[in-house]
Amino acid sequence: RLPLTLSQNVPNPFNPSTTIRFYLPEKCRVKVVVYDVSGRMITSLADGDRPAGHHSLAWNGRDNLGKPVASGIYFCRLQAGKEMRSRKMIMIR
Repeated sequence: RLPLTLSQNVPNPFNPSTTIRFYLPEKCRVKVVVYDVSGRMITSLADGDRPAGHHSLAWNGRDNLGKPVASGIYFCRLQAGKEMRSRKMIMIR
């Protein structure tokens, strides 16, 4: 059985969108949230139960109000059950 995995987003750096892939070893509640470097939540990409296996999500480079984000470094945080993984992403406008 493979462990919980959050792969590096592709492409990275990206403009205007990127794909975030992750693997869940078992069914669990999943939250995928994007933060800026100051720790401010930019948008939530997933919040709910997901089955075990491989998953992918797209982020269109917009915040939770639909506004394009500025160039810079962002963090994708995957919370699956009690475990957490994060990856750095770079947006270039």
